[in-house]
Amino acid sequence: MSSHGRALPGEPLPTVDLNVDLSSHELLRRAHVLDALGPDWDPVAALRGEEAAYELLYSGLSAEQQRVYDELVSAGVLPRRGGSDAAA
Repeated sequence: MSSHGRALPGEPLPTVDLNVDLSSHELLRRAHVLDALGPDWDPVAALRGEEAAYELLYSGLSAEQQRVYDELVSAGVLPRRGGSDAAA
């Protein structure tokens, strides 16, 4: 290795141990998200609303659209309708 810390041609590159702990940043990010959502945010109601929107989106499909939808569900591309885990 050269005196400048660089590998000479044919020599392996020096290894560098790089560890970055983002735990505190993640906690701060989550706190900001919850602050932005506000105290009235109801996660169960949000999940119910998403499920209702999903049902509406895939309702009234033509026979061909339903066939494609069923293929996408079978392939695991789309989740099966009515499979929400939100509390009733």
